[in-house]
Amino acid sequence: MRSVKLNGKKIYPSKIICVGRNYVDHIRELGNEIPAEPVIFLKPNSAISSQVRSSADVDIHYEGEMVLLVLAGRLAGVGFGLDLTKRQLQTSLKAKGLPWERAKAFDGAAVFSEFVIFDGNIDDLRLELYINGRLAQQGGCDLMMHKPDSILAEVRTFLSLEDGDLIMTGTPGGVGEIHPGDEFTGKIFAGQEPVVEASWVVR
Repeated sequence: MRSVKLNGKKIYPSKIICVGRNYVDHIRELGNEIPAEPVIFLKPNSAISSQVRSSADVDIHYEGEMVLLVLAGRLAGVGFGLDLTKRQLQTSLKAKGLPWERAKAFDGAAVFSEFVIFDGNIDDLRLELYINGRLAQQGGCDLMMHKPDSILAEVRTFLSLEDGDLIMTGTPGGVGEIHPGDEFTGKIFAGQEPVVEASWVVR
């Protein structure tokens, strides 16, 4: 199984739980409808990667996200994640009413920073994503339609959570296509205090 690091220790998530359409500005930029309840889908452990890879054949888009790590049934850690998406393929699948896995769950589709234990107020967390030094995305719990605790409660209604499972909480507006050589820097803050930072160069 593939792993992430929590305070330097390897953790093996059994699954990655993803929340779609959790920021109104992102819903609008893709022309989607605002959902009546959380949109939840999964990525497998095999999607985990420490690198961002482009494709000569497929347009892959980035979606920067705040990611929460579950321990003992609670939200215990936080990190930064990139939900990589084959956008044209996703659009085609959605138009046909088909599942998204081919566009969202491919190998390398979930790129993560290291995680850290966080025992502060989760609702104070926010993210920033820079591409080649330019601020591309920013958002936080205050802008989420569904806050972390309510996401956790919703997931528990139909899924068992294992230690190390990850919850990707959705992406703010500003998503776009990745290009070879692009440098991504993702940051998580609690208020104004930095919590996590990681950088990747697209290969």
